[in-house]
Amino acid sequence: MSVPVLTFFNNKGGVGKTSLVFHLAWMLSEMGKSVVAIDLDPQANLTSAFLSEDELEILWDPDNTAPRNTTIYQCIKPLMEVGDILPPQTRSIKSRLQLVPGDLALAGFEDALSEAWPAAMGSTNHYRPMRLLSAFWQVAQMAATEHQADMILADVGPHLGAINRSALIASDHVVIPLAADLFSLQGLRNLGPTLRTWRTDWKKRVDNWPNPAFALPAGAMQPVGYVLMQHTERLSRPVQAYKKWADKIPETYQKSVLNQTVSPKIQPIDGHCLARLKHYRSLAPMAQEAHKPIFQLTTADGAIGSHAQAVKQAWSDFKALAVAILERIEPPQSAP
Repeated sequence: MSVPVLTFFNNKGGVGKTSLVFHLAWMLSEMGKSVVAIDLDPQANLTSAFLSEDELEILWDPDNTAPRNTTIYQCIKPLMEVGDILPPQTRSIKSRLQLVPGDLALAGFEDALSEAWPAAMGSTNHYRPMRLLSAFWQVAQMAATEHQADMILADVGPHLGAINRSALIASDHVVIPLAADLFSLQGLRNLGPTLRTWRTDWKKRVDNWPNPAFALPAGAMQPVGYVLMQHTERLSRPVQAYKKWADKIPETYQKSVLNQTVSPKIQPIDGHCLARLKHYRSLAPMAQEAHKPIFQLTTADGAIGSHAQAVKQAWSDFKALAVAILERIEPPQSAP
C-alpha cells in the first residue's frame, strides 16, 4: 500500500508556498507524524530552507561526478541514460522528518518528461515512458517505505510544465496556497481545469497499460482546500482592497477547482479555506538564519518581547492548519 502524497501547488509564484510546506513538515512531525518532504521545484527553495549553504555546496558539488543518490535529480538521472531509479539517500532533519533534497539540475528532466507523455499512449514499449512519468512517485515511495513515513509532502514550482505534471500525477491530495490578489485569482481559474485534464489524461495512460510491470500512482489529485497567505505587501494596502480579492476566492475555487455550479443568488460558504496565515514578517529573517520554523524560535534566536508572543501565535496557527488538513485527508477512525 502506498504512502499518501500531499502536494502544495499554485502556478502563481510568490505566495509563500515553500514556506508553508517547510512549516507544515515540521509541525506534522512535532505532532507525531513521520514525514518525508520532497523538493520537486527546480529552484530547490525548500532544500535551501532546510539546509545550510555549506551543506548545499557539498550536495550540489559540480566537481563530484561519482554516481550519487542524494538529490531527487541524482536518483532519476539514470533513467535518462540506460539505468533505473536509484533509492534516495534522504537527509534526516529531525526525528520523524526526512528530506529528499531538490536539485537545480532537475530542470534538465523537463524534455524527457515531455517526450514520455505522448509515448505512454503508444501501442508498445510502455515500460520506459511510464517509468519516467512516475519517477517522482517512485522515489518518494522508496523514501517513505525506508523511513516508515505516514505521509509525503511535496513542494513544486509555480508553472504548468511537464515536471509539475509528473509531480501532480504522483499526488493523492493537493493544497492550494493563495494570496488575496488578482494574479492568484486568475491562477486559480487556470489551475482547476489543468488538474482535471491531467487527472483524465493520466488515467488514459494507466488504462493503456493494463498489466503494468511496476506499481503506478493513482493520480487522484484531490483538492483538500486552499490557504490564504497574507503577505506584507497586501497587508500594507487598505483593508477594502485586500477584502475585495479575498471575497472572490470562494466562488472561484468552487467553480474552477471543484467544477461546481454556484448560484449567483447564494453567497458561497468559505468552507474550503483551511487557514488565513499571517506573514510573520518580523520573524522570517530569524527563522531563515536558524534554518528552523518560526514557531520554534527562542530568545537565543532573538525572539524576545512581542516576537516571543508572535512565536506562540505562529505555533497555534500552524497547529490548527495541520489539524484541518489531517481531518480532510485521513480516513475516519472506526468506532471500537
